[in-house]
Amino acid sequence: MTDVAGPQGQSPTVMGPAAASEVVAVADPAPLGLAGFGITTLVLSVINAGWVASAATPVVLALAIPYGGAAQLLAGMWAFRRGNTFAATAFSSYGAFWISYFLLAEFAPGIKDATALSAIIGTYLLAWGIFTAYMFIASLAGTRAVQAVFLLLTATFVLLAIGAWANSTTWTNIGGYLGLATAVAALYTSFADVLNANFKRVILPTN
Repeated sequence: MTDVAGPQGQSPTVMGPAAASEVVAVADPAPLGLAGFGITTLVLSVINAGWVASAATPVVLALAIPYGGAAQLLAGMWAFRRGNTFAATAFSSYGAFWISYFLLAEFAPGIKDATALSAIIGTYLLAWGIFTAYMFIASLAGTRAVQAVFLLLTATFVLLAIGAWANSTTWTNIGGYLGLATAVAALYTSFADVLNANFKRVILPTN
């Protein structure tokens, strides 16, 4: 999209083109979805990177349902309303991811077979990596800021999957650092969208 701000000061949705029949009463949900994703990813990644002990995981779970999960699901539904297939698919899926992460953290400790647990968590992470990889390919039609988010997130999931399969703290830590980079990219894009829409001109570039 070429406009700095759309109808009613909306930002030029960085998550992909909207349909021509866009309903102007619905604000751009991309900044909300990116913020929900970015903040939750940031908090989880400081644990994966080894900066904070894994005993602090309940704090991540406290974010996973209301912000990482619910806020992104809402953003996804609003994106559907605006006719934005890419944003709708991305936000709805990652909102569901955070809810599933909450369930995983709650129920996975009940699996007593450590080998099976590592194998299935690695597969779980790889599956999300595959989804993110094809969303990255789709993001090539959008802005570079969004492309960076999906590229970094793909690498994050793959490295975390390797860490789970190998039961390797080193690989998990590296995945955590990439997760931090992903969170920064998502939050930057969210901030740019809000700022550019509110000031009705490009303050922070996303292309």
